Amino acid sequence: MATKSRAKASAGAGKGKAGRRPQVRAKSGAGVPLLPIVVGSILGVGLIAMIVLIVYYQRPTPAQPTVSGIPCDQLEHSQVHYHTALQIVYQGQVRNLPGDAGIQKDSTGAVKCYYWLHIHAQDPNVIHIESPASKVFTLGQLFDVLNAWSKANGRDPQLLDATHVSTFTLTGDQKMVVYVDLGDGKGATLYTGDPRKIPLKSHEVITIEITPPDVNPPPTFTFPSGL
Repeated sequence: MATKSRAKASAGAGKGKAGRRPQVRAKSGAGVPLLPIVVGSILGVGLIAMIVLIVYYQRPTPAQPTVSGIPCDQLEHSQVHYHTALQIVYQGQVRNLPGDAGIQKDSTGAVKCYYWLHIHAQDPNVIHIESPASKVFTLGQLFDVLNAWSKANGRDPQLLDATHVSTFTLTGDQKMVVYVDLGDGKGATLYTGDPRKIPLKSHEVITIEITPPDVNPPPTFTFPSGL
């Protein structure tokens, strides 16, 4: 009997070992799709870059300072629009004011804003007065705008005072002589007051001479067609 019991136990033990399947271990990382993860990461980075670019290019442009009560607006105004001419005579010759003075541009040359008093390069020495409401502007305000614009663009100062006319400095026996032609048929008239207080009027021609020599009468000026 003991011998039979041992045989059964031995047979049962052998059957159990042979009948059980070996346990299968899962391989690390198996079954995880990598392509969707890679594509999703790329799309995520691209979306972030797009948002950064949109914010960068749509950021507000720093406003240009208001000068002597004259702001720099993004568009030119048409409610009030007229033209005054300014001639600066030095050593007997008319010296042009800088083109596009009072028109602020960015590094690409695109216009950022226009001061209400400005000059277009295609109309030398013609002051464009363009404002949203009727107001009296003066030659002094014009030079304040020109000076601010010049400094903002790394140019020489544009001054009008007892010893300066635009970029010129009076020295020695030089003096300033000013003429105003209102376009009323009377011609150029000598002006003896403070030139900064001369009001800017439609089709008025202001001539500032640095003498000697004294060019009298001053050079004539013809407004371009359409102005």
